[in-house]
Amino acid sequence: MEKSYYVYIMTNKNNSVLYTGVTNDLKRRVYEHREKLVEGFTRRYNVTKLVCFETCGDIEVAIAREKQIKGWSRRRKVELINSMNEDWRDLWEGL
Repeated sequence: MEKSYYVYIMTNKNNSVLYTGVTNDLKRRVYEHREKLVEGFTRRYNVTKLVCFETCGDIEVAIAREKQIKGWSRRRKVELINSMNEDWRDLWEGL
């Protein structure tokens, strides 16, 4: 069975903070952020809404994509989110 890796972007209630991460279990990782089980940025800034994610079949590709997105300007990240989720709906429910 092929393993999947996910590059994801989350935000807070007001869509004012963006967080980009990578994981091999998107549902578990988003749950951890939503429930504030992880110390750090997402907990401090109340980042609980999944607004964008991509699936990769290779961890190296996923990590490279995460680094690429993290290096982008906010405007470019917003364009990516808008291209996949124009209304910035919380995608958590569909996982």
